[in-house]
Amino acid sequence: MANAIIYVFSGTGNTEKICRLYKDEFEKNGVQTTLYKVTSNFDNLPNPNDFEYVGFAYPIHAFNAPKIMITLARKLPKVSGKKYFVLKSSGEPLRVNNISSYKMKGILKRKGYEEFSEYHYIMPYNMIFRHTDTMAANMWSAARELAPIEAREVLAGKEHKLKGVPFGHFVAWLLRIEHHAMRVNGKMFRVKKKDCIGCGACAKNCPVGNIVIKDGKFKFHGDCLMCARCSFNCPTDAFNIALLNGWRVNGKYNLSYDGEPQKPNHAWYCKKAYKRYFANAEKKINENKNN
Repeated sequence: MANAIIYVFSGTGNTEKICRLYKDEFEKNGVQTTLYKVTSNFDNLPNPNDFEYVGFAYPIHAFNAPKIMITLARKLPKVSGKKYFVLKSSGEPLRVNNISSYKMKGILKRKGYEEFSEYHYIMPYNMIFRHTDTMAANMWSAARELAPIEAREVLAGKEHKLKGVPFGHFVAWLLRIEHHAMRVNGKMFRVKKKDCIGCGACAKNCPVGNIVIKDGKFKFHGDCLMCARCSFNCPTDAFNIALLNGWRVNGKYNLSYDGEPQKPNHAWYCKKAYKRYFANAEKKINENKNN
């Protein structure tokens, strides 16, 4: 039986949701699929040579792949012409997101890997501002219909490259300052004791072990990726995420919302880009309805 692996890092779960859609479609087509959840331990790191299909998936951070994906690329063994695909998610469909894989792909290329396909899915923000549940449900609906189509394209070996951006490599390099800045910012996190219920979920679920709780006291180290898993999922919204606290989003979205359309507070934001994304998604979905 053919097999596949997707090395996935997911902060608050959006990217993992996309990967599970791929896994379902792959296995529907007879390809046994492993989702390897990337953490800083890199425990039992699978060898890509053991898989016919190899993918990398992540949420876009400051128009780059998270630092943990760069580290992953460096840890993988050298290969000879191993083809791979990339899945990524973000909260806005700006073209500048196309630059996010540059660093990771450069490392993989030097190790003998060959990229043939890259897909970008729009999912609700876990930072910057909160999308309405109406918008979040629309994003998820589009992803649910697009992902199986594009998963079949991956299985067919179809090339799907994202358009470049002028001075893209320079812009990506410049914005990777986020990797260092978030390590500093993460040390300044604070927890509102009056709101904290002591569940410990933040420490338990941190992918890099940046949060330590001892005798009821929180200590934040210098490994934060700013994935927002701790603050987004805090059941009492007890986190203060330092310099980025004004962009903090807390609590899960209702991705199945089908009530009255909710009026967004940021209707102007990337309005044309969202409209174009949904129009292109609808066109591709309609073109593949009989497949």
